[in-house]
Amino acid sequence: MKSIILIIYIVFSTFSAFSFPIPKDGEVSFDIIRKNKTIGNIVTKFTKEDQMVKIHTVMDIKIKVLFIPAYEFFQETTETWKEDELIEVVGFTDFEDEREYHIKGKDIDDKFIASGMDGELELDKSIITLNYWNKNIVNQKELFDTQKGIVREIKVKKLKNEIIELNNKKIETEKYIFNAKKNPKDLGPFPEYTLWYHNNELIKFKFKNWKDKNRTVTIVRTDWDFN
Repeated sequence: MKSIILIIYIVFSTFSAFSFPIPKDGEVSFDIIRKNKTIGNIVTKFTKEDQMVKIHTVMDIKIKVLFIPAYEFFQETTETWKEDELIEVVGFTDFEDEREYHIKGKDIDDKFIASGMDGELELDKSIITLNYWNKNIVNQKELFDTQKGIVREIKVKKLKNEIIELNNKKIETEKYIFNAKKNPKDLGPFPEYTLWYHNNELIKFKFKNWKDKNRTVTIVRTDWDFN
């Protein structure tokens, strides 16, 4: 089986003066599904500290073939936000091959100084992260990729609202198509994502990976409260 590069970016990111609801229990989770099987999960915990919010996310993927590990991916990221401003980010990404990235970024002297795959970057203070949980990404032209520590130019297209089913309940959602520019060091093209939001919360997203025989990977919210 060919190694599978599941380019799934950490879902959660921004706290913007209550621009999205933080869950009552301070935690949100998603299942990652491929070929109708759950291959991993994304768990994010929110911690308020005075005027700031720390968002700690772990994504863990494991695929086995005949009980033998065929693919593994791990990412852990902690972001600190003050209202709508990204103050700091620290992350680690471990791909299925020998690639590992330690990501850092901090708000310093009206700039956001970051480092990752392309070395040190001096970015605009207003930059936000490429994390689909934050619906504000659909209004941006470029984002900071916390998986590799780089900046990507993006294009987003709004589609017609769509009713989807989750846990046997129908939900009306806003639907978007998301594309990002390939970095010269990427092993392949950035996959096209489809995103579904309900009341500014990410409910579901999916993509097809270029190296995985066009199989669709779907990430679905597992803790959605319908009340």
